[in-house]
Amino acid sequence: MQTFFRYNWMVREEWYRWCEELSEEELTQSRTGGVGSILHTLFHIVDVEWSWIRLLQGKTDFEENFDGYKSLNQVRKLDAEFRTEVENFVNNWDGSMENHLFYDTLPDGRTVTDTWGEVIRHVIAHEIHHIGQLSIWAREVGKKPVSANLIGQGLSSSSTKGAGLFNKESL
Repeated sequence: MQTFFRYNWMVREEWYRWCEELSEEELTQSRTGGVGSILHTLFHIVDVEWSWIRLLQGKTDFEENFDGYKSLNQVRKLDAEFRTEVENFVNNWDGSMENHLFYDTLPDGRTVTDTWGEVIRHVIAHEIHHIGQLSIWAREVGKKPVSANLIGQGLSSSSTKGAGLFNKESL
């Protein structure tokens, strides 16, 4: 699980660097699908990650909205502020937390019960989903997207960078 969070953070940082080459207009341009723009999608990824981690810990959810974060630097700053708490939670995860129960009250008043493991996997998949969306938008603006390759990144504690049967070019 920690490997996938490290992967998501690494890819997110690469997307931030990728975004530095776009104008503010291109970053905030309304696009088909998702939450609407490249920058808003990055904000949404940060918001959802931190919000779920806080909810699992019994803390209050994030109450900000995108209107206060309409520049790449503002989103990156927010990410840096939230990352410490998220990283601490992720780094302290152990198998005993997997089946802790999370009770979520829906807007209609119903309560849904999930395990912490399900919620954590949702957070991981949520970001990967939106990164795929960013890749499509990258091609629409005529730019090569950030690589989504996890292999050979040195993210697993038992692997070494570049080791393995395949390299990026062979995929």
